[in-house]
Amino acid sequence: MSFLRTVLNNSVIIHPPGFYIIGFQTFPYISVYFIFLAFVYVVTVLFNSLVIYVIAFNHCLHTPKFLAVVNLAVIDVILNTCTIPNMIKIFLIKDNFIPFNLCLVQMFVYYAFGTLESYALAILAYDRLIAICFPLRQNSINTLQKMSCIISLTWCFALGIIAFSTGIMTRLSFCNSVRVFSYFCDYAPVFRLACNDYTMQWSVASLLTFLLLVGPFTFILLSYVTILVTVFRMKSLDSRVKALATCVEHLILVAVFYIPLITIFTIGFYLRLIDPDQRVLSLSLASCLPPCINPIVYSLKTKEIKTRALALVRKNKIVGSCV
Repeated sequence: MSFLRTVLNNSVIIHPPGFYIIGFQTFPYISVYFIFLAFVYVVTVLFNSLVIYVIAFNHCLHTPKFLAVVNLAVIDVILNTCTIPNMIKIFLIKDNFIPFNLCLVQMFVYYAFGTLESYALAILAYDRLIAICFPLRQNSINTLQKMSCIISLTWCFALGIIAFSTGIMTRLSFCNSVRVFSYFCDYAPVFRLACNDYTMQWSVASLLTFLLLVGPFTFILLSYVTILVTVFRMKSLDSRVKALATCVEHLILVAVFYIPLITIFTIGFYLRLIDPDQRVLSLSLASCLPPCINPIVYSLKTKEIKTRALALVRKNKIVGSCV
């Protein structure tokens, strides 16, 4: 294998032509798992596309809440498209080689949209916080323009910080192994292959774990503490139940996304206690399942989306005014 040599700060930087993704080679019954992943991907694309279509082509749903929902749906489609088709290609064609530059692109897309997924769930928590804690001022506080600004800022921040963290990978030399034990060009498994100092990359990975996972998760927890305080101050039991009912689906999404990822990154990245095979399987499930579950558990159970989605499937026009 020929290596590309460049000079950076008087040091020779060696970049290989690419890497070999070997994360699934030791799993038994791997064909069953890839059939399952293909099903997950089809469901992800179909249901999230349905949500995007229903919201985009119904003027009644052009509100801050549904802008946050369509933002999550777009992120879900891109996040699973980044990894699942390539995983299936590796299994079908038996070609697990990925060029160096394409590896960095995949790394950037995965972590950028994983970050955006985290912030999208925090934005939905913010929407619930305003709706329940400030019901009379909701329309003035949470406007479409403000929600657009919040979403735009999260996109700029996520894309910018992940572009930086991916860019510094080019400072590493890979002169020995090019076998990445993961299911894609994963950040930590790649920089640990370097034969020069990767302290900067490790520090950035540690910072990003806190900033992009723990930070939004903490915001969500604080939001729901505030929501619970507000709910239990309500005099009517019926009002309490209705308020809490609007949060159940979102809490399911939060649990499905954050708990597995935070557990895997904490045990795997810092403590190094998790078996590599278990890490690959657990991380792939924790990353691929939430984009599939989100539209089913959250979006399509929302009354407005459900009504219009059913009408679309039945090819009937919705009659009447906006709900």
